[in-house]
Amino acid sequence: MEEKKFIITINREYGTGGRTIAYKLGELLGVKVYDRAILEKLSEHFQLSADEMEMLKGRKSHWWDEFLSMYSQYDIAGRITMEVPSYITSQQLYDAEEQLLHSLVCQESCIIVGRTGFHIFKDEPTALKIMLIASEEKRLNRIMQKFNIDKKEALRRMEEIDKARETFTKTFAGVSRYDARNYDIVWNIGNLNDAESTVNILAEVIRKRYNLK
Repeated sequence: MEEKKFIITINREYGTGGRTIAYKLGELLGVKVYDRAILEKLSEHFQLSADEMEMLKGRKSHWWDEFLSMYSQYDIAGRITMEVPSYITSQQLYDAEEQLLHSLVCQESCIIVGRTGFHIFKDEPTALKIMLIASEEKRLNRIMQKFNIDKKEALRRMEEIDKARETFTKTFAGVSRYDARNYDIVWNIGNLNDAESTVNILAEVIRKRYNLK
């Protein structure tokens, strides 16, 4: 029997390490992870519109092979080794990303980091929508250690990035990312000692939810 496809969306407060957790979870479950860097580069490269996406779906195998080739050029930090055009507008890019995500999840299970994935797949029964949070103190400590900066600079970055993410979500999804009703799981991970602990617990939840081996 073919294994049922699933979608995991992960939103996170800045400083929780949510992106690292998502990639470690992807490695553990054997699925791809899509974040901002990857989706923007892929959308720009394919220059996707709704009509073009439908055409791509019509020749699915060829497009999928090309996509897999591009995805393999990324490392865990989301870097890519090719030049891409940068003339697409923010609304066009968001629309292209949404079309791309819908097409990708038809192909295989995946994890989506940010990008209003919780909203895009709000009515998708195979989606598990997760929000990771932590106390300000825990987040600041992690940011200071990661970037070797002082508390003042860490606080500035945290507030700036959280605000930008909230603005993006309200602009394109029309909701607040802090509204717990958007998610199946809202988890304060601040008391766990390391990312591996979070990953292992999430993996167990996902395996039980989707009856995975």
